[in-house]
Amino acid sequence: MRIIPVIIVDLRIIGNIPGFPTIFAESESIGEQTHTLFLSNFCLKYSSCTADFSADDNESFVDLGLTWLIFSMTNEDKSGMKVDTDGLSEEDLCRLNLITRNLQEVLGLEKIIKQLASKKKIHVYWGTATTGKPHVGYFVPIRKIADFLSANLRVTILFADLHAFLDNLKSTWELLDNRVLYYEKVVKALLTALNVPLDQLHFVRGTSYQLTREYTSDVLRLCNIVTRRDALRAGAEVVKQVASPLLSGLLYPLLQALDEQYLKVDGQFGGIDQRKIFILAEEQLPKLKLGKRFHLMNPMVPGLQGSKMSSSEENSKIDLLDKADIVRRKIDGAICNRNSNENGVLAFYEHVLFPIISPKTISIDGKSYDNCQDLFEEYNAGRISETGLKETIKEFICKILEEVQKNCMNEEMLSLLKKGYSKNISDDSLPYSANSAVDDIILNETEGQRFREITCDAELVSGEIWLKRRIKENSVLHVVYMLAPKGRFHLGFVIPFFKLKKLQLLGNISLTIILADIDAFLDNEKCPWNVREARCDYYTVVLQQIFSLLDLKNVKIVRGSSYQLEPDYTLEMYQMASKVTRDEASILNGVTLGSLLLPLYFTIDHYRMNIDIVIMGEEMRPFSEFSGQVMQRRGQQPRAHLLLPVLPSMSGNKMSASDPEFHLDLLDTPKQVKQKIARSFCEPGNLKGNIAFELAKLFVFSYFGSRLVIERSEENGGNLEINGCDELERIIVDESLHPADLKTIVISKINQFCEPIRMCFATKTKAEIANGDGDSGISVGKHHLSGIVPRRLKDQQGDVSVPKPQVILSNGLLVVQDRC
Repeated sequence: MRIIPVIIVDLRIIGNIPGFPTIFAESESIGEQTHTLFLSNFCLKYSSCTADFSADDNESFVDLGLTWLIFSMTNEDKSGMKVDTDGLSEEDLCRLNLITRNLQEVLGLEKIIKQLASKKKIHVYWGTATTGKPHVGYFVPIRKIADFLSANLRVTILFADLHAFLDNLKSTWELLDNRVLYYEKVVKALLTALNVPLDQLHFVRGTSYQLTREYTSDVLRLCNIVTRRDALRAGAEVVKQVASPLLSGLLYPLLQALDEQYLKVDGQFGGIDQRKIFILAEEQLPKLKLGKRFHLMNPMVPGLQGSKMSSSEENSKIDLLDKADIVRRKIDGAICNRNSNENGVLAFYEHVLFPIISPKTISIDGKSYDNCQDLFEEYNAGRISETGLKETIKEFICKILEEVQKNCMNEEMLSLLKKGYSKNISDDSLPYSANSAVDDIILNETEGQRFREITCDAELVSGEIWLKRRIKENSVLHVVYMLAPKGRFHLGFVIPFFKLKKLQLLGNISLTIILADIDAFLDNEKCPWNVREARCDYYTVVLQQIFSLLDLKNVKIVRGSSYQLEPDYTLEMYQMASKVTRDEASILNGVTLGSLLLPLYFTIDHYRMNIDIVIMGEEMRPFSEFSGQVMQRRGQQPRAHLLLPVLPSMSGNKMSASDPEFHLDLLDTPKQVKQKIARSFCEPGNLKGNIAFELAKLFVFSYFGSRLVIERSEENGGNLEINGCDELERIIVDESLHPADLKTIVISKINQFCEPIRMCFATKTKAEIANGDGDSGISVGKHHLSGIVPRRLKDQQGDVSVPKPQVILSNGLLVVQDRC
């Protein structure tokens, strides 16, 4: 077994050696506080100043033909350590050197060694966002890609057009196609100029897979485990930072992490500025069972003005298509201070020129140099002129760029430049609607009456202009109720259906129920990803019964995931994410990135589903405000939002699907309903917080009508007939009605409503599931809900078996045909 000794060194000393090519590799086997340091062979002469190293060890390495040494440093442990390269042949060790040389950092070295030993074809990818024009800083990764190919690695180059769009709107969708084509041609020309064989490379466009249902599903799953803080930190070095970042900037690192899975690679290569994204990928992808890759990082080349060379900062870089006179002028104006860490000219020698010309020498001011260390010392000591330093690099760059331009400059390239980099770019990636600037619409008497009938018994908080215009046009109004299956179906979900029934009776109304399973998942995973289908089946069956009880006809049911994961919808989501900030989207309580996406899906549904009116509870007011603001930015009129009172739970809070102890489940037994209501607040003479009164007002009168007869014994005053909510309110205040009597009638009416729904679930026999997966039911009173479908619905409140709904597919919508 071949063992490479590892020697403890002081990183502070190494850090003081100019131009030292270091690679820090975090090792899982060593621990979080340990790093491994690689030194390339031409710096062996510095080993004496960084650690005690014996001549015998040096000789043994030379005899093995190794071109690198390994050192390690730990915060506390100062004992020697070893790196196991058992199973690696001499050829594999040379390949390992090619893979890791001239890098600044390696994460997952053990994985590389293991894959080399297994003789597996290693696959690595490098991605570049198609933002500004490629520049000479690309020499660094392209040169490294040549090393990968020499090491017999499979290499994929990703043109990340979707990433470019997310990166703070550096590109609009109108320009992306042209920029991708431009990038592909110029990068290939650079590869050719550096003698890199193109036949061993694979080129992929990000949007070729990043808008698929599968990819978007994994994006959402990842969003639900990555915190907002971690997403912000991961993109800190690559996305422009502002006080309240755009959601696109938070999504950017997650997409880059997922690219590893969908490109089917073993590792990713990028600049050291990508390190935090790589760490996020290593930490988060295994949580989704998507594996952990190794990561290779090259140093970042400073720009000509000292900062990072950026394709979008014109004065900091030399474009690959710059003419020779422009190149010379830019280099002449470059900052070239002696003894400075931000000397872009010296950095270019270190990271580009020397690695490319090695083992040849460079001549400056009549002197030859074969390594950057000697050159740095000579320049910092004043023995090399700034003019001489710059002249050599001018000739080198101009020679390579001449080859690049010869290989790609033609009429097609000029056309791509004009279309992809127009100086006057208007952001029309989102359509403008002339409806955005409409004065108030005057309705005639008939139209005004219809408007009042539609908005009565509810608060119109948005979209008055839109609704009036649609009434003026005598259009069929599309009314939508969005229902997120976050838990068990409870009585609070029923309240909006009373309004839907009234609207349907008005005529010229189309009703749709959206089962918002994606929303339920993003809301702190109240509907786990793998139970969405079963949860929606369960809700559909309950909805069928409600339609029957209320005599609602021709109501469409559509599941959010049936269209919200499609490419065009996902693209809309990314477009909106590039215009909405974190603070604007922070409506829900939560720490994950997923909860920030809920307002976006809510808003996009409005125009994707051609909605006119949304029926919702008053707790949705912040969503309504968000939607109105964002749609106005799009140049569109906000849709009408009708807010309804929310049914309280037995604890006095809003009734919630995820709070089974205090909500009224439609499958609760009569005894459970009685027990829950019996312990609710209902003080004599007090209307505030009176749960039984709220249940009577919002549910009993709405479903059973305004006449209510409370049966009482003669000694208790005899039967009491109540006509409407106002009378009930009066007799509660004057204490003519005892709380126990009110609770009794409320319990009776709720159980009367729920009984047909209970019976629907209870009447299915085990014979109907002979082809299923066995008994998967739960008990509801005396009824046992056997496994009514050939699968089990599991949610946070236990197993719920539901009958398979009878539906047909019409234009992507589930339309109820029959009932239990």
